[in-house]
Amino acid sequence: MKYIGPDFYNITDLLTEEELSIQKTAHEFVKNEFLPIIQEHFRKGTFPEKIIPRLGEIGVFGPTFPEEFGGAGVSNVAYGLIMQELERGDSGLRSFASVQGGLVMYPILEYGSEEQKKKWLPKLAKGEVVGCFGLTEPEFGSNPSGMLTRAKKDGNNWIINGSKMWITNGSIADIAIIWAKDEDGIISGFIIPKDTKGFTAPEMHGKLSLRASVTSELVLDDVIISDNQKLPKAEGLKAPLSCLSQARYSIAWGAIGAAIDCYETALEYSKNRKQFSKPIAAYQLTQKKLVDMLEEITKAQLLAIQLGRLKDQGKATFAQISLAKRNNVAMARDIARSAREILGANGITDDYPIMRHMMNLESVYTYEGTYEMHTLIVGKEITGFEAFD
Repeated sequence: MKYIGPDFYNITDLLTEEELSIQKTAHEFVKNEFLPIIQEHFRKGTFPEKIIPRLGEIGVFGPTFPEEFGGAGVSNVAYGLIMQELERGDSGLRSFASVQGGLVMYPILEYGSEEQKKKWLPKLAKGEVVGCFGLTEPEFGSNPSGMLTRAKKDGNNWIINGSKMWITNGSIADIAIIWAKDEDGIISGFIIPKDTKGFTAPEMHGKLSLRASVTSELVLDDVIISDNQKLPKAEGLKAPLSCLSQARYSIAWGAIGAAIDCYETALEYSKNRKQFSKPIAAYQLTQKKLVDMLEEITKAQLLAIQLGRLKDQGKATFAQISLAKRNNVAMARDIARSAREILGANGITDDYPIMRHMMNLESVYTYEGTYEMHTLIVGKEITGFEAFD
């Protein structure tokens, strides 16, 4: 079996048969079931909720998790390939899956009680329950330690007040993982079902990016939950930040998928589009753009695979994940722009995927940590000096 996509450095040789088979399954789903509907949903600004059960069937939610909790125990590289193929379809599709697996299922697996794991993880893995992750607030994005959402203990209950902003899946989620500070200023995580009194999730409108993705505000007005809805092992900012590392890992892979789709679209177009009696692919300037794209995609592929192997060995650091997120998304954004140039005026229409990817990547570039924040994370790692002030 061969790797699906540009394989200039024999990526196939670096992947197992299982990983290649998993990639193929995700690729075929996107090609046959998602791409035929994405144009309509992007135009309308809606997420195709009908595909959620199918995503569960093909195993894109938490596939690295143990089987007892709905996973398949596959490698992190296999998971990355799934994210790559989903974002080859659309960033909104990959965002949905990485939130479900990395930001909702992961904290329950890592910090939840056995009862919470057994209750929620199998349903989340099947797509029977949709989740969202509430960390970012209107005034605190890159600095989550400043959050204003508060959780007050009241006997065996907690009373939570606050708001969250830019929450993927918020308005269609059945449960929310909410992060709040207690009276001692310690950050804790809570599982809050959508029908809890005082909890609302109004959808945000007017987006020009990630249009085929649900983005919401979460409002918590004297929300009362029992103590058994608190994630018992999550204490301090380290817990939600570890969840972000999972999401950032999936983004590092997903961005490659968007870049590949832009590159392959531009390559095929350039071979067929003629100007001055020959295909534009025959001109030196076009070839340079295509070579530059392939070069950057190849470097990103190798970076992501090595990161995945390190993750499987339990050796990957958050700074290594930051470097991959930083590099690969910037790479994909640049490739989208070059690909659009090759298509000329045709590149701005939604008959081709490039402008859709370009708009999406503007969000991916800044969410789950901006390019600048990841620069400073890596900078601190290699110099030892804090430069966030």
